[in-house]
Amino acid sequence: MNPNHKLNERTLADAWADLQAHADAGMSLEADAYRLAFSDPEFLLRRETRGIRMQLEMLKPDIDQSEQGIENTVVVFGSARFPSPEEAQKCLTDAQETGNQEAIQIAQRKVRNARYYGLARDFARLVAQYSHSCPAEDKLFIATGGGPGIMEAANRGAHDVGAPSVGLNIALPHEQGANPYVSPELSFKFHYFALRKMHFLMRAKALVAFPGGFGTLDELFEVMTLVQTRKAKPVPIVLFGVDYWKRLINMDLLIEEGTISPEDLDLFHYTDSPREAWNKIKEFYQLA
Repeated sequence: MNPNHKLNERTLADAWADLQAHADAGMSLEADAYRLAFSDPEFLLRRETRGIRMQLEMLKPDIDQSEQGIENTVVVFGSARFPSPEEAQKCLTDAQETGNQEAIQIAQRKVRNARYYGLARDFARLVAQYSHSCPAEDKLFIATGGGPGIMEAANRGAHDVGAPSVGLNIALPHEQGANPYVSPELSFKFHYFALRKMHFLMRAKALVAFPGGFGTLDELFEVMTLVQTRKAKPVPIVLFGVDYWKRLINMDLLIEEGTISPEDLDLFHYTDSPREAWNKIKEFYQLA
């Protein structure tokens, strides 16, 4: 390593150690013009330094992933509210013991939707198993939003076979921590949704969208728009859960009203099968 690089690392470490010492001693930070700019949290959190913070959110996950050989990802989106089958069944058992009909109905819905958790886990396991024997430059890594529900299921599927996976989490008012199956060294936290979505696309070789709410729709349609307008390279886009997606979005209406072209329907595929979803990706890239 370059001696100057070591010196720079030491300077940075000393600056942050000094900052941490103040916090540990319960000392509030007074305004200090002499404080190094990068170790001055009040300065870094000013409105005027927003561009710097955005640049940092761009750089940190990019550099870390590159250094760890993460170049190709399969991104899995979906609801954070779909529990694992085990959690759903426990919720139903607890609700039935109370006799509360509203609670029972909610728990029954959770049991019904929990099947998507299992399917997302199965799909991610297929991707990870395939990549296990690939050369480093051809490996595909599961990437999710890092939270619970479908995201947890996909990270868990990779974890089942010992494969690393990426979590791109977001800081929210109701704090959402990373799920336990994201590889710790690939667990990133974002403040800006825009930067987080950019990172999803930077390495994405495919997108699989399971049933979800506003967040899933936002992420899905951003990708579809970028591909449709040639702002992003074509990638396989799979909508998992045929009945859900066809009831939610009437694509035929968009064609009837002329708001999209008939060929735009070729941008995505519907499926209910983890194996079929994976085969669509393999066919697109002509993988063995």
